[in-house]
Amino acid sequence: MLVPTPHRDDRGLFTRTFDTAIAAEHGIDLGPQAQDSQSRSRQGTIRGMHGRGGRGEAKLVRVAHGAVLDVLVDARPDSPTFGRVESFRLDDEDFHHLWVPPGLLHGFQALTEVADVCYRIDRPHAPGEDVAVAHDDPDLAITWPQPVTAISERDRTAGSWKSLVAQLRA
Repeated sequence: MLVPTPHRDDRGLFTRTFDTAIAAEHGIDLGPQAQDSQSRSRQGTIRGMHGRGGRGEAKLVRVAHGAVLDVLVDARPDSPTFGRVESFRLDDEDFHHLWVPPGLLHGFQALTEVADVCYRIDRPHAPGEDVAVAHDDPDLAITWPQPVTAISERDRTAGSWKSLVAQLRA
């Protein structure tokens, strides 16, 4: 996780949201094809759990407004942490950035009335490589802190962790 230092005074605050030199010090290189995206979600909305097949997709995630519970699942079959679920609170107070390496599933739930999430992604979107696992898959047992108020049809009908594991190991 990257932790910027917001400068606060009576006007509000200023913070640098990305610096390639600092990212490089932490082994993060998003390359020349980086793409920035942003989503806005209502409280209780879940987006995820998403990943990408092939060579994967790396992203740096931050919250510009509001707060989310951000969840990662290691979907790299050769990783010692394969299948591990980790959760992080990201918000517009601390401005922590979460590095999501290729091969991890990513999702979040909006914890505030509105949450704007910004993603810096290492390559353009390739819809044919998308993978998804249900947010409520019992094998992952993700604890979402709030009732689900909205979820896309794609996420509602996402496959199981067992199916993804079989696909990854095939």
